[in-house]
Amino acid sequence: MSPHRNHRMARTLRCAACVLLCSLAPVSHAQDAPAARQALRVCQDPNNLPFSNDKGEGYEDKIAQLFASELKLPLKYFFFPQRMAFIRNTLRFKVPGEDYPCDLVMSVPKGFDQVAATRSYYRSTYVLVFPKQGKLASVTTVDQFLALPKEQLKALRIGVYDRSPAGDWLAKHDLVDQGVPYRTLNADPEQYAGEIIDKELAAQKIDAAIVWGPIAGYYAKKQEARPLTLLVLPSEKNVKFDYEIVMGVRYGEAAWKEQIDQLIEKNQARIDGILASYGVPRIDARGVPIP
Repeated sequence: MSPHRNHRMARTLRCAACVLLCSLAPVSHAQDAPAARQALRVCQDPNNLPFSNDKGEGYEDKIAQLFASELKLPLKYFFFPQRMAFIRNTLRFKVPGEDYPCDLVMSVPKGFDQVAATRSYYRSTYVLVFPKQGKLASVTTVDQFLALPKEQLKALRIGVYDRSPAGDWLAKHDLVDQGVPYRTLNADPEQYAGEIIDKELAAQKIDAAIVWGPIAGYYAKKQEARPLTLLVLPSEKNVKFDYEIVMGVRYGEAAWKEQIDQLIEKNQARIDGILASYGVPRIDARGVPIP
């Protein structure tokens, strides 16, 4: 093949490619435009109070109901136990030829890289929980707790979930032997995080517990017969207790993320009211409790 013919063929191919790209451009633009939403589809755990359940009784459910009302859309859930691989089996789950089953995860910690994170809508922290009456009746601050006589501290049984910062805190304060570990991940679908308060602490199997704030606040409110003290645990060097909580959407859905951001900003006061009604302990950026 002559150089001249090579040049002519190359020019022909470039022209053909240009025509093809131009003809596809409108189609590509149409595919990028998301279809109008027919429902607010939320990825949710069916048995995870105070966050959510299949009866819509959690505070995440109430916030989702608020958002659905604002969007004027029906609310639909895709339920899956929030154990391992929750995001992969909900937000990122897709059968070939079918749509995603849900579009929004109601709460993940800021910095969680499996989702595109919205703006934060509250910050909470772990708390130390114990009965108001009993061995620790005189304790009203974390410093007072740590200043108790060594023999009194060594006699305590402190419930903690494994893989939580509670274990690091116990180690830092020479209380490892006082820790009573509970499994974070449990294959039993009937198990729930609040059992450490609802069952173990209530039955006096442990003297105190270190629990994520929303769980502690909700289940402490239920212990009317035996009121509990909740002490906010501030983060310390090498022990992070407080986290900002955000919502999550799929990567690449910038317009949807922006819409959720706007809903959070517009409804922050109502969201705060919902959180307060569930006893969620909230703190500001300095770690100071919000009344």
